[in-house]
Amino acid sequence: MSPKRVDADVPPGLLLVDKGPGMTSHDVVALARRALSVRKVGHAGTLDPMATGVLVLGVGAATRLLGHLSGNDKTYAATVRLGATTVTDDREGDVLTSTPAGHLTDEQVRAAFAAQTGPLQQVPSSVSAVKVDGVRSYDRVRAGEEFELVARSVVVRALDVHRIDRSTPDVVDVDVTVTCSTGTYVRAIARDAGAALAVGGHLTALRRTRSGPFDEADARPVAEAAEALLAGAGPGFVPLTTAATAVFPERRVTAEEAVDLGHGKRVAASGRPGLQAAVDPDGRLVALVEDAGPTARVGVGFPA
Repeated sequence: MSPKRVDADVPPGLLLVDKGPGMTSHDVVALARRALSVRKVGHAGTLDPMATGVLVLGVGAATRLLGHLSGNDKTYAATVRLGATTVTDDREGDVLTSTPAGHLTDEQVRAAFAAQTGPLQQVPSSVSAVKVDGVRSYDRVRAGEEFELVARSVVVRALDVHRIDRSTPDVVDVDVTVTCSTGTYVRAIARDAGAALAVGGHLTALRRTRSGPFDEADARPVAEAAEALLAGAGPGFVPLTTAATAVFPERRVTAEEAVDLGHGKRVAASGRPGLQAAVDPDGRLVALVEDAGPTARVGVGFPA
């Protein structure tokens, strides 16, 4: 048996990766692991191979933040084609139906997308990663199974239509920006807007421009982000403390409180609701803490 490989000694933090097309989120994680010689790398919020844009990776102790980051709102730039449906609700799937859409007015198009805002009961795409009886939906599709997915509660906070293009006969291409809660499928928005207009719709382009507080302007290809982490600074790398305080309110703790939190002990409550990033006098993230009555308890610890 070969000896267990020891991870390289690298600073914990987030990589803000600008994912290119054709790669799965797992592919990006694998590239980061190789570039850093570290196994402990994960991601917050999957991007389909077709999609590009911001993919947040956690390295080392920062993987403990990922479960909290994945629940943040996300923003996407997308192009929807009205006039055809596909098996995957995007351009990579076989066309199921084609219905001329040239007769649609701009007002009709905008109204259909406006109806896709606010709290929604959204049925995920059949080729999504949603599990049905423990099996991924897309695996059931590949196996030729027929099934129905249950609608889920999502929130589309904003959906702006930027351009309505009619340069191709019988189809209408619509450029939109979508800000939505986690679990929202932009492909399903395309599908449902097309269905409401009785012409069908699918996604032809998708880019995540923002994930929680992290913007595409700060993201870099995975190799560049990994180099920044190894250098200890640079575009594409967010140190652990900076990452935590970008998401949670900062709570400064004394050296003595930091020691107590490091041992899982409670400290005095702050009087503020929700998780807070406890930072010691040296600027090190000690824990995510939350008030529980007169004291604050450790939600997630970050050992020195």
